[in-house]
Amino acid sequence: MREAHGTLHIVGTPIGNLGDITARAIETLGAVDLIACEDTRRTLGLLTHFGIKKPLVSYYKPKEREGAARILAALERGDDVALVTDAGMPCISDPGALVVREARARGYAVTSSPGATAVATALAVSGILEPVFVFIGFLPPKRKDAQALLKRVDAARGTIAIYASPHSINDDLALIFDSLGEREVTVVRELTKVYESVEDATLPFSIDDPRGEYVLLIHADDAPREDKPEGSLKEQVLALMDGGMDKKSAIKQVAKLNKVPKDSVYKQTIGGEDEDITDR
Repeated sequence: MREAHGTLHIVGTPIGNLGDITARAIETLGAVDLIACEDTRRTLGLLTHFGIKKPLVSYYKPKEREGAARILAALERGDDVALVTDAGMPCISDPGALVVREARARGYAVTSSPGATAVATALAVSGILEPVFVFIGFLPPKRKDAQALLKRVDAARGTIAIYASPHSINDDLALIFDSLGEREVTVVRELTKVYESVEDATLPFSIDDPRGEYVLLIHADDAPREDKPEGSLKEQVLALMDGGMDKKSAIKQVAKLNKVPKDSVYKQTIGGEDEDITDR
């Protein structure tokens, strides 16, 4: 006999290679009454590959509330619903958290058939030893918001994991450099697919002809923490030069202490309109 309310199943799907789907995920998808997904065409291809035929309902970010309402209505009438995204685990930089929260608030059962996530897989193949990491998904679209977020999470002194598309990757790399300065980065591309790659580089750099989906792992800043010096960037440079340091070294030191690019310090000191320090 069917229970009063259905169960919401959070089902992980492959992030690339279809062979990575779990037996439990296939069993769950074959047993539920309804499958909610981001792109019905993409999920239909997955289901067809495994010989599964089920009704599909659209659930994607711009229409997440409307999609959640349909899922909740199905659960209310006693249907079991599987929630999937185009790749990986729902709710992890993908839609899902809203309907999960609402379902739990109403007392409906929520369970999971876990699968791969790009961030965990990227960390596993990177060889990064730092045990602490902060995952922020895709950077916010507004530059000031992205910079503020990067500086805030960098205070945790762990690896920062970021998702990037081929259309945004080079803009993201430039923004990360502007925000955090020189930093080691592991670039992981096309995980579990034919052209999977893992490469290490040092900011600033850019990627020629970017293709596929990326995970950027920004290594923790292992430099000792120092109190932020007082005064403007120019005043800090002048103070170091008055103490006997040469101009180039002073600019480099101030950039490091303030976690800003050396070019920024140069422009605000040598290139400024105030007192010229080129002859000091």
